[in-house]
Amino acid sequence: MTKLEFPISFRFRIGTLANDFMAIDASGRTIAYVRQKMFKLKEAIMIYSDESRTELLYQIKADRWIDFNASYAFSDVKDVPVGSVGRRGMKSIWKASYQIFDPGKNLDFNIREENPWAKVFDSLLSEVPLIGLFTGYLFHPRYAVTNAQGTPVARLSKESSFFGRKFKVDQLAEIDPRDGERILLGLMMMILLERRRG
Repeated sequence: MTKLEFPISFRFRIGTLANDFMAIDASGRTIAYVRQKMFKLKEAIMIYSDESRTELLYQIKADRWIDFNASYAFSDVKDVPVGSVGRRGMKSIWKASYQIFDPGKNLDFNIREENPWAKVFDSLLSEVPLIGLFTGYLFHPRYAVTNAQGTPVARLSKESSFFGRKFKVDQLAEIDPRDGERILLGLMMMILLERRRG
Protein backbone atom coordinates (compact mmCIF):
# COMPACT_ATOMS: atom_id res chain seq x y z
CA MET A 1 0.00 0.00 0.00
CA THR A 2 2.89 2.39 -0.57
CA LYS A 3 1.96 3.25 -4.18
CA LEU A 4 -1.36 4.96 -3.56
CA GLU A 5 -3.58 6.57 -6.19
CA PHE A 6 -6.01 8.97 -4.51
CA PRO A 7 -8.91 9.26 -3.98
CA ILE A 8 -9.27 5.94 -2.18
CA SER A 9 -12.71 4.53 -1.41
CA PHE A 10 -13.67 2.40 1.59
CA ARG A 11 -16.69 0.22 0.77
CA PHE A 12 -18.21 -1.73 3.64
CA ARG A 13 -19.87 -5.03 2.89
CA ILE A 14 -23.48 -5.46 3.97
CA GLY A 15 -25.10 -8.72 4.88
CA THR A 16 -22.10 -10.17 6.73
CA LEU A 17 -21.52 -10.57 10.46
CA ALA A 18 -17.92 -9.43 10.18
CA ASN A 19 -17.11 -5.72 10.11
CA ASP A 20 -15.14 -5.71 6.87
CA PHE A 21 -14.54 -3.45 3.89
CA MET A 22 -12.50 -3.03 0.72
CA ALA A 23 -10.14 -0.16 -0.05
CA ILE A 24 -10.19 0.73 -3.75
CA ASP A 25 -7.91 3.29 -5.40
CA ALA A 26 -8.69 5.86 -8.12
CA SER A 27 -8.04 3.33 -10.90
CA GLY A 28 -10.59 0.87 -9.45
CA ARG A 29 -7.90 -1.49 -8.15
CA THR A 30 -8.50 -3.20 -4.79
CA ILE A 31 -5.52 -2.25 -2.62
CA ALA A 32 -6.74 -3.85 0.62
CA TYR A 33 -9.44 -5.98 2.18
CA VAL A 34 -9.89 -5.12 5.86
CA ARG A 35 -11.40 -7.72 8.19
CA GLN A 36 -12.13 -7.23 11.86
CA LYS A 37 -12.10 -10.44 13.89
CA MET A 38 -15.39 -10.87 15.72
CA PHE A 39 -15.88 -11.54 19.43
CA LYS A 40 -12.34 -10.58 20.46
CA LEU A 41 -11.65 -8.89 23.80
CA LYS A 42 -8.62 -7.26 22.20
CA GLU A 43 -9.13 -5.75 18.74
CA ALA A 44 -7.54 -7.78 15.94
CA ILE A 45 -7.70 -6.38 12.41
CA MET A 46 -6.27 -8.27 9.44
CA ILE A 47 -5.54 -6.45 6.18
CA TYR A 48 -5.25 -8.59 3.06
CA SER A 49 -4.41 -7.75 -0.54
CA ASP A 50 -7.95 -8.70 -1.65
CA GLU A 51 -11.14 -10.56 -0.68
CA SER A 52 -9.59 -13.99 -1.29
CA ARG A 53 -7.57 -13.44 1.94
CA THR A 54 -4.61 -15.38 0.58
CA GLU A 55 -2.02 -12.60 1.04
CA LEU A 56 -1.81 -10.91 4.43
CA LEU A 57 -0.36 -7.36 4.23
CA TYR A 58 -0.76 -5.90 7.73
CA GLN A 59 -2.14 -6.53 11.19
CA ILE A 60 -3.56 -4.00 13.64
CA LYS A 61 -3.60 -5.01 17.30
CA ALA A 62 -4.86 -3.23 20.41
CA ASP A 63 -2.44 -2.79 23.31
CA ARG A 64 -5.16 -3.72 25.85
CA TRP A 65 -8.63 -5.14 26.21
CA ILE A 66 -11.56 -3.11 24.91
CA ASP A 67 -10.84 0.34 26.31
CA PHE A 68 -11.61 3.93 25.31
CA ASN A 69 -7.91 4.85 25.52
CA ALA A 70 -6.49 1.81 23.75
CA SER A 71 -3.70 2.28 21.23
CA TYR A 72 -3.67 0.25 18.01
CA ALA A 73 -0.29 -0.83 16.59
CA PHE A 74 0.24 -1.53 12.87
CA SER A 75 2.73 -4.15 11.72
CA ASP A 76 3.50 -5.65 8.33
CA VAL A 77 3.38 -9.32 7.38
CA LYS A 78 6.88 -9.84 8.86
CA ASP A 79 5.68 -8.30 12.16
CA VAL A 80 7.81 -5.18 11.57
CA PRO A 81 6.19 -2.13 13.28
CA VAL A 82 4.77 0.46 10.88
CA GLY A 83 3.19 2.83 13.43
CA SER A 84 0.12 3.17 15.63
CA VAL A 85 -3.06 5.17 16.18
CA GLY A 86 -4.92 6.10 19.34
CA ARG A 87 -7.78 8.28 20.54
CA ARG A 88 -7.01 11.57 22.24
CA GLY A 89 -8.74 10.69 25.51
CA MET A 90 -11.61 12.93 26.61
CA LYS A 91 -11.32 15.08 23.47
CA SER A 92 -12.84 12.21 21.50
CA ILE A 93 -16.08 12.03 23.46
CA TRP A 94 -17.75 14.89 21.56
CA LYS A 95 -15.51 15.36 18.54
CA ALA A 96 -13.52 12.38 17.25
CA SER A 97 -9.81 13.07 17.69
CA TYR A 98 -7.01 10.59 17.01
CA GLN A 99 -3.22 10.66 16.75
CA ILE A 100 -1.04 8.65 14.35
CA PHE A 101 2.48 7.78 15.52
CA ASP A 102 5.52 6.49 13.65
CA PRO A 103 7.26 3.21 14.70
CA GLY A 104 9.37 5.19 17.22
CA LYS A 105 6.17 6.48 18.94
CA ASN A 106 6.73 10.02 17.63
CA LEU A 107 3.58 11.97 16.76
CA ASP A 108 3.18 12.05 12.98
CA PHE A 109 -0.38 13.15 12.22
CA ASN A 110 -3.62 14.20 13.89
CA ILE A 111 -7.11 13.15 12.77
CA ARG A 112 -9.96 15.46 13.79
CA GLU A 113 -13.66 15.32 13.05
CA GLU A 114 -14.59 18.51 11.20
CA ASN A 115 -18.27 18.77 12.18
CA PRO A 116 -19.48 16.56 15.05
CA TRP A 117 -23.12 17.62 14.48
CA ALA A 118 -23.19 15.69 11.20
CA LYS A 119 -22.46 12.46 13.08
CA VAL A 120 -25.03 13.29 15.79
CA PHE A 121 -27.86 13.87 13.28
CA ASP A 122 -26.77 10.86 11.22
CA SER A 123 -27.00 8.62 14.32
CA LEU A 124 -30.31 10.06 15.54
CA LEU A 125 -32.16 9.93 12.25
CA SER A 126 -30.88 6.45 11.39
CA GLU A 127 -33.08 5.17 14.26
CA VAL A 128 -36.29 6.66 12.78
CA PRO A 129 -38.31 4.12 10.77
CA LEU A 130 -38.19 4.68 6.98
CA ILE A 131 -36.25 7.95 7.31
CA GLY A 132 -33.33 5.96 8.73
CA LEU A 133 -32.94 4.19 5.40
CA PHE A 134 -31.96 7.47 3.75
CA THR A 135 -29.56 9.01 6.29
CA GLY A 136 -26.70 7.79 4.10
CA TYR A 137 -27.76 10.51 1.66
CA LEU A 138 -28.27 13.30 4.18
CA PHE A 139 -25.32 13.62 6.57
CA HIS A 140 -21.67 13.19 5.77
CA PRO A 141 -19.17 13.29 8.65
CA ARG A 142 -15.67 14.37 7.58
CA TYR A 143 -12.31 13.84 9.25
CA ALA A 144 -9.23 15.97 8.50
CA VAL A 145 -5.71 14.54 8.72
CA THR A 146 -3.09 17.19 9.58
CA ASN A 147 0.67 16.93 9.94
CA ALA A 148 2.71 18.12 12.95
CA GLN A 149 2.63 21.70 11.59
CA GLY A 150 -1.18 21.63 11.39
CA THR A 151 -1.28 21.48 7.57
CA PRO A 152 -4.15 19.35 6.19
CA VAL A 153 -2.75 16.47 4.13
CA ALA A 154 -5.81 14.22 3.69
CA ARG A 155 -9.53 14.04 4.40
CA LEU A 156 -11.85 11.08 5.02
CA SER A 157 -15.49 11.78 4.08
CA LYS A 158 -18.63 9.70 4.29
CA GLU A 159 -20.23 9.53 0.85
CA SER A 160 -23.87 9.36 -0.18
CA SER A 161 -24.87 5.71 -0.19
CA PHE A 162 -27.66 3.42 0.88
CA PHE A 163 -27.00 2.24 4.47
CA GLY A 164 -24.07 4.72 4.69
CA ARG A 165 -21.46 2.18 3.72
CA LYS A 166 -19.08 4.28 1.55
CA PHE A 167 -16.21 6.55 2.55
CA LYS A 168 -13.59 8.38 0.49
CA VAL A 169 -10.02 9.46 1.32
CA ASP A 170 -8.80 12.53 -0.59
CA GLN A 171 -5.20 13.71 -0.72
CA LEU A 172 -4.86 17.42 0.11
CA ALA A 173 -1.06 17.78 -0.01
CA GLU A 174 2.04 15.83 -1.02
CA ILE A 175 2.42 12.71 1.13
CA ASP A 176 5.53 10.56 1.43
CA PRO A 177 4.67 6.92 0.50
CA ARG A 178 5.54 5.62 4.00
CA ASP A 179 3.45 8.37 5.58
CA GLY A 180 0.59 7.56 3.20
CA GLU A 181 0.72 3.95 4.33
CA ARG A 182 0.52 5.01 8.01
CA ILE A 183 -2.28 7.50 7.33
CA LEU A 184 -4.34 4.89 5.49
CA LEU A 185 -3.87 2.29 8.26
CA GLY A 186 -4.81 4.90 10.88
CA LEU A 187 -7.96 5.87 8.98
CA MET A 188 -8.92 2.22 8.51
CA MET A 189 -8.76 1.61 12.26
CA MET A 190 -10.46 4.90 13.08
CA ILE A 191 -13.41 4.27 10.78
CA LEU A 192 -14.00 0.84 12.35
CA LEU A 193 -14.03 2.44 15.81
CA GLU A 194 -16.24 5.36 14.75
CA ARG A 195 -18.79 3.13 13.01
CA ARG A 196 -19.09 1.14 16.24
CA ARG A 197 -19.66 4.35 18.20
CA GLY A 198 -22.40 5.32 15.72
